[in-house]
Amino acid sequence: MVPVPMPSPLPVRNGVGPTRLRVPTSGPWSTVAEYVVARFDHLDADDLYRRFDDGEIVGIDGEPIGRSTELREHRFVWYYRDLPVEESVPFHEEILYADDLVVVDKPHFLPTTPGGRYLRESALVRLRTRLDNPDLTPIHRLDRATAGLVMFSARPETRGAYQSLFEKRRVSKVYEAVSALPAEWDPAASEIAGRPVPVLYRNHIEARRGELRVVVDDTREPNSETLIEVLGSGVSRSGRAVLHTLLRPHTGRMHQLRVHLAALGIGILGDHWYPVLLPETPDDHSLPLQLLARELEFVDPLSGAERRFSTRRTLAEAPTSQD
Repeated sequence: MVPVPMPSPLPVRNGVGPTRLRVPTSGPWSTVAEYVVARFDHLDADDLYRRFDDGEIVGIDGEPIGRSTELREHRFVWYYRDLPVEESVPFHEEILYADDLVVVDKPHFLPTTPGGRYLRESALVRLRTRLDNPDLTPIHRLDRATAGLVMFSARPETRGAYQSLFEKRRVSKVYEAVSALPAEWDPAASEIAGRPVPVLYRNHIEARRGELRVVVDDTREPNSETLIEVLGSGVSRSGRAVLHTLLRPHTGRMHQLRVHLAALGIGILGDHWYPVLLPETPDDHSLPLQLLARELEFVDPLSGAERRFSTRRTLAEAPTSQD
């Protein structure tokens, strides 16, 4: 069953939807405003109080919440995020298909949805503005660092049918990746980490609140599975010796493909998180994460037609000649 989201009392504005914040019913704060100021202690307190005074923070009924409103009077509040200075993403999404379903070819570095330091510079907000459709909603997501196919729902009336495809694992997904060529690679033997290709790799992945990376627990039953095939090896245009792989995830755990390839000793080129978390640096547009959502295939739940979509993008570090 698809959960029904809590309706927002505020409309989408300039492609940007409001943000919902859960408010505790008790604590060391006497008012909602005090809690919000403490929750966002990295922001200017006077400006936050000003937003309450100006009626920018509302409750579930859409009515403004004043700075003196007591804590227990609201469980949730809504507001619009404000990013006065936002980094521009100099790459653009391409719409491949649009009706009740919108299929987009997303570039590297563009987030699927707003988050962190990106709000308007996200595929969702760009598309809502471009298509003049405030109802547009992602059915699934790609990491900001990953390029390729993402599907959005254009109409609330049919959204659940498409969301159920992913919940019931009825979407066949294919990715490709490029890794540094392992020193022991032998194209005649075709083994990865001593395992004959294709490799069916499984492990237990857990995403924990507040942590950037997922946690792998080898003592627990596997909950993630990827079939890894080799497309070839060779030298890329930049002169790197590389291994080009095709990935068929049977599950959709957070960072699954990045974790699985790193565990096999063929971490994806351009990955700053796996196998080692590197210090945060500005985006290197010359070497995006070499991971691409290449194909999506499923039976359309509305028409019953076979659907198959393919990316038009390529990985810059794929070998120019195959061994």
